[in-house]
Amino acid sequence: MTERNPIPLILTGVASVFGTVAVLWYYGYVHFAKPEDALLLSEFTMLKTIPGEDYKVSLKPASQVAQCVDGVLVLFDLEQKGLTGVLVDSKKQAVRCMGQETPALQQ
Repeated sequence: MTERNPIPLILTGVASVFGTVAVLWYYGYVHFAKPEDALLLSEFTMLKTIPGEDYKVSLKPASQVAQCVDGVLVLFDLEQKGLTGVLVDSKKQAVRCMGQETPALQQ
C-alpha cells in the first residue's frame, strides 16, 4: 500500500472555499462591509413638532428612504445600491413604526 500525499487534498479544499466565496461575492450573495457603507445614527436629527409652531426643512430630499417593514423603520439608501439598515437608538433598540406595510416589488 502506498501512502497518499495530503498536500494536494488540503490545497484543493482551500481553493474550493476561496472559489466558493469569490463566486458568492461576484453574484452579490456575500458583501464585505466597508466603513463608508455605514450611516451613523448621529447623522440624523429628530425635529420635534410643536402644534402651532413652524419649522424649516430643506426642499432637497435626503438620499435615504424610510419604509415600515414588520413594524420596524428600515432605511434604504438611494445612492449606494443594496445598502439598507434598521434605524436604532443609542441602546441598539429598533425604532418602531405604526404601519405593517411591506415593500412591494416595483415593475
